[in-house]
Amino acid sequence: MIKVLFICHGNICRSPMAEFIFKDMLEKRGITDKFYIESAATSTEEIWNGIGNPVYPPARAELKKHGISCEGKRARQMTVEDYTRFDYLIGMDSMNKRNMIRISGGDAAGKISLLLDYTAHPRDVADPWYTGEFSRTYEDIEEGLIGFLEYLRKNKRIDK
Repeated sequence: MIKVLFICHGNICRSPMAEFIFKDMLEKRGITDKFYIESAATSTEEIWNGIGNPVYPPARAELKKHGISCEGKRARQMTVEDYTRFDYLIGMDSMNKRNMIRISGGDAAGKISLLLDYTAHPRDVADPWYTGEFSRTYEDIEEGLIGFLEYLRKNKRIDK
C-alpha cells in the first residue's frame, strides 16, 4: 500500500482539495485499495482547542462542482510521526516544504516533494486563500496529481 500525505499551511484549502481529488481519481481508476491518503497542515492556525476547522467553504464548493465530497474532513497538523507513517509527503508550495522538513527533522529518506514537481512545469500550487481563484487551484492540483500518478505508474508499477 502506498501512503500519501498532502500538506499545505492550514489544511483547509489546497491539501484537502488534493486529498479528495486524488481519492476521486483513484476510485475512478479502480485502484483505491492500493493507497492510503490523508492531508495535514504545517501550522496550527486552523486548529482550536484540539479541533480542526472544516474545509474552507469555497474549497468545498469547488470540489462539489466536480462531484467530489470532502464531508467530515477537519484540519490537523503534520507530526514528526507522519514522516515515518507515509511514503510520500507532498507539499503545495516551497514554504510548506521548508516547514515539512523542519517538522520532520530533515528528509533523509527523500520522501518530501512538491506536488507540481511531478509536472513539466514545476511551481507552487496557487494559494486560493490569497487569490480567491479556487478553480485555478483545482487545475494546478489536478495537473500535479496526474503527473504524480504517471510517476507512480512508471516507478512503482501502479496500473491505470
